[in-house]
Amino acid sequence: MQDTSYKLSLAQRATRWCKAFTSQWQLQSMAILGVVYMLIFNFVPIYGLTIAFKNYSVISGIGGSEWIGLENFKIILQDKYFWESVINTFGISAIKLSVGFVLPIIIAILIFELKWTPFKKLVQTITYLPHFLSWIILGGMLITWMSSNGMMNDMLGAIGIKSNTNHMLDANKYWVIAALSDVWKEAGWGTILYLATMSKIDPTYYEAAEIDGASRMRKIWSITLPSLGNILALNLILSVAGLFNSNLDQTLVLMNSQNQPKAEVINSYVYRVGLSQGDFAYATAVGLGVSVISVILLVGANVVTKKLNDNRSVL
Repeated sequence: MQDTSYKLSLAQRATRWCKAFTSQWQLQSMAILGVVYMLIFNFVPIYGLTIAFKNYSVISGIGGSEWIGLENFKIILQDKYFWESVINTFGISAIKLSVGFVLPIIIAILIFELKWTPFKKLVQTITYLPHFLSWIILGGMLITWMSSNGMMNDMLGAIGIKSNTNHMLDANKYWVIAALSDVWKEAGWGTILYLATMSKIDPTYYEAAEIDGASRMRKIWSITLPSLGNILALNLILSVAGLFNSNLDQTLVLMNSQNQPKAEVINSYVYRVGLSQGDFAYATAVGLGVSVISVILLVGANVVTKKLNDNRSVL
C-alpha cells in the first residue's frame, strides 16, 4: 500500500510538471536550448579529463591511449617550474584579493554618496570604461607607461626620484604591476552589484539616522555597509575560490623573457605545456588539480563565511 501511494505521488508530480511545462512552453523551450548547450559544451567535454590519467596520444585518441593512473600527477609534484607558477599565481592573486576586494566597495560608496546625478553618471562611466578595453590595448598602454622613457619614470622624476628603468623588465616588480593593473581594469565594474544593493536600501533609515544626529560616516558604517553583508560574503567566497585562477590574457600580453620567472602563472604554464609543447595529458592533469583545489577553497570559504554570519547574528 505504501509503494502504491509513492507511485501515485510520482505520477502526480509528473502531471504537475507537464501542466507547468505546457502553460509556459515558450519560456521552457528557450530554457531547453540553454540546457542542451550546457550539456554539449560543458558536460560532455568532462569525459576528456580522463586523459589526465593516461599516456595520451593524438593518434590513439582518448579511448585508445594507455591508462597510467596518477603518473602525471606524480610528475607535477616534482616539476619545479609548476611550483614556481603556483607561487606566482598565489602571490598575484593575494595582492588582487587584498586590494581588489576593498576598492570596489569604496568606489561604490563614494558614487552612491554623490548627489549631483550628471557628475555621478560621469564618474560611473569613467570607472567602468577600463573593463571594456581588451588586454591588448591596456597591455600596450602599460608597456609604454613602464618603459625607460615612459610616464612612470616621469612621475618619479617629478617627486625627485630619478629613474630610467624599464619596469616591465624587472621581474621583482611584476606581481605588483600585474595585480594593480588588473584591479584598475575591473574595480569600476565590480561596483555594479554594490550600487544595485545600495539602491534598495530604505531611505527612511538614513532620515532617521540624520534626525538622531548621525554623521555621514556613521550612516555609511551603520546602515550602508551592513546592508551589503550578503553580497560582500558572496564576492569574498568567489574571490577566495579564484585564488589559483589567473588572467591568461593579461599574462600573455605583459610577460617577456626578463620577467617570466615571476610572470609565469598556472594558466600560462598549462597553455605553454599543453599547446606549445603538445603534452596534453600533463596539462590536463595540472588543470584538473587546480580545479579541485579551487572547489575546496570555495567550499571552505563558504563554510567560514556562514559561521561568521551566524556568530554575528547571535551577537
